[in-house]
Amino acid sequence: MAKSGVVEAAGRPVFKKAKVPTTHTGLVRQARKINRALAEVYPYAHPELDFTNPFELLVATVLSAQTTDLRVNQTTPALFAKYPTPAAMAAANPEELEEIIRPTGFFRAKAKSLLGLSAALRDRFDGEVPGRLEDLVTLPGVGRKTANVVLGNAFGVPGITVDTHFGRLARRFGWTESDDPVKVEQEVGELIPKSEWTMLSHRVVFHGRRICHSRRPACGACPIAELCPSYGEGEIDPVKAEKLLKYEKGGQPGQRLQPPADYPGAAAEPLNGKG
Repeated sequence: MAKSGVVEAAGRPVFKKAKVPTTHTGLVRQARKINRALAEVYPYAHPELDFTNPFELLVATVLSAQTTDLRVNQTTPALFAKYPTPAAMAAANPEELEEIIRPTGFFRAKAKSLLGLSAALRDRFDGEVPGRLEDLVTLPGVGRKTANVVLGNAFGVPGITVDTHFGRLARRFGWTESDDPVKVEQEVGELIPKSEWTMLSHRVVFHGRRICHSRRPACGACPIAELCPSYGEGEIDPVKAEKLLKYEKGGQPGQRLQPPADYPGAAAEPLNGKG
């Protein structure tokens, strides 16, 4: 029997596009239903940057701009082996630092940020990463997105991380119409309980990377299609959509070299296959 809002076409389910609620209360209910559905699809959602302490997460997040988490994860083992603390990184030779992080792109600008934030941590915060947003955003190269990543995943402070994936899906779900990350963060935060903000960020980003892609969403393989107001923007044929799935959903390795124990996919390979 087909679900409500589902019709059968050639033996395959074709969903009717969900409507964006016209009231705030309706939007809250729909957003929380989508969050619960994503929690069932991605019970293993996690930050996709490898780290063992707040400093490593901060550095990795700065490096993740304009590149993939996989490339960052392939680069940071050598980086942290040589510069394990803010004091060590602050004293780094700029050219040597640039060479190590070159694979992540924009390496000169990123090296400048890493040197600056490391010196600031050494000089202003006793070599420790602060656990307050207002302090984190004073560090070179650190904005609200990076600060929320660090707070949510290293300190347990709830935060919404608005990257390109999160912003895209928030608009597709009808949670916001804005392209401004700060406004998206504010508007989505009004729909979802604060205690869920960090995990919501992981779930939405996971979904955006694996299924709800930018150019060609895999609508026909989407497990929350019946809840989505943007269903049909991508490939609705289940067979064709299945081929668009990425990472563990597509039977491919994830982005972490050291994924959590409950991750159902394979670990990524080191850079050039070197451990």
